[in-house]
Amino acid sequence: MNAKYTLALILALQVSMSLCEVPTPSQELVDKYTAMKTMFYKRLMNSYQKLQEAAAPLVEKFGESEHGKEAKTYVEGVQTKPEFQAMAKIASGFAEEVGPLVDKARSSVLGAYEEHLRPAYGNYFNDIIEQIKVYLDMVMPAE
Repeated sequence: MNAKYTLALILALQVSMSLCEVPTPSQELVDKYTAMKTMFYKRLMNSYQKLQEAAAPLVEKFGESEHGKEAKTYVEGVQTKPEFQAMAKIASGFAEEVGPLVDKARSSVLGAYEEHLRPAYGNYFNDIIEQIKVYLDMVMPAE
């Protein structure tokens, strides 16, 4: 009976240790991910610029009104407060500290995807991404 418990314990430890080993993604997958991320950011920036261009006349008209001037004065006052500046410094420091952790997590997820999901579902995911790109080119072009 003790031999069964010992065997079960050894198998459980092997399984838990194999789950702790994080595979590193291939350079090809990292490059593909980086290219998609860069293209998505370009799409977002292009959409933001178009939104700014469309909203500029409205913002100008609002800035000339009484309420607009009050809002502008309030925002400028908040930005000069030391509490706001301290919070901005904390947020930027937090972003700098979290950056490497996010990169490590992203690498771990890409490695797990490549090892466990990509062999079975990689082509399916690629086809879906290509179909989504067609619609994104119509709705939110990169350039």
